Amino acid sequence: MSTAAAPVRTLDDRTASELRLTAEKILAEFGTSTATPRLLAEVAQAAAGFGDTLRHHCRPVDTADGLFVLRGLDVDGDAIGPTPSSWATADGCGASFDLQLLLLASVMGNPLAWEGQQDGRFIHNIVPAAGRESEQTGASSTVLLSPHTEDAFHPGRAHLLMLGCMRNPDGIATTAASIRKARLTDEDIGLLSRPVVPILPDDAYAEAQGYAAQAPPAVPTLFAAEEGPTLRFDPAYTPLDEADEPYRTAYGRLTAELARVSVAVSLSPGEVLVVDNDLVVHGRVPFQARYDGSDRWLKRASVRVPGRRSRPLAEAREHGYGQAALEAHTS
Repeated sequence: MSTAAAPVRTLDDRTASELRLTAEKILAEFGTSTATPRLLAEVAQAAAGFGDTLRHHCRPVDTADGLFVLRGLDVDGDAIGPTPSSWATADGCGASFDLQLLLLASVMGNPLAWEGQQDGRFIHNIVPAAGRESEQTGASSTVLLSPHTEDAFHPGRAHLLMLGCMRNPDGIATTAASIRKARLTDEDIGLLSRPVVPILPDDAYAEAQGYAAQAPPAVPTLFAAEEGPTLRFDPAYTPLDEADEPYRTAYGRLTAELARVSVAVSLSPGEVLVVDNDLVVHGRVPFQARYDGSDRWLKRASVRVPGRRSRPLAEAREHGYGQAALEAHTS
């Protein structure tokens, strides 16, 4: 794994201040960062009013890295309080940052929430949770969080994933690997472009895991989009034993290539990692949680980009295991 620096975009003080003051104004008006329809309408209006400088920093990912780090946001480590013990106890913690992230997401596209995850919130809290150390979810700690496409099981998954850092005293890294940097043979690409096996819902979606109305749909791992290859990848929830040997071998070579080109991104408070979810798989290195209020704490936002064409049209026929995605701003 490389520790090469990720592409960085830095907000100047004036632009960062405008973003923060806008978030604080909305927070003062509504008294909460809970995404009510009225608050979301205010966020949409405010996001539409930002100038060209902020919009330029929020432009689409434009390198083969498939990601960038946005710097310049301010996080007061004392004011935000201790790291919550779980996402369920984090409501209202870091509310100003929640709104800044929601505003940025609204400039980049349309923020996305899930009825079946974190009570339908648009901003998720990613913290280690006692008793969940070995899961393949963001609440884990002692295991490697395997590289994966966010919400890979669902056709309505985000185009962009945003991870904003509130606290990271141990420098725990997010891993990221771009399919645009991987080297695969034409034969492997051909094999992995066929819909052979499904991707099942992960442990964050208990209700979806019990979905039995229809059979899990087989999906391709790779897709040739107009601007280059894209991928849909989650080995921890892919039943590869149902595939034939050539497919499993090609999948193994893809896994090895993604490991070869993987980079480690260690975020500092106020930094936001923006990942193109069609190009990049992400994960996290193992760490030992202390559960004393000082552990790593990230905020997560998911974003759809209206009109984007980067996925097979056949995805529109998938059932999504009964999970409904909620969009912040409807036309």
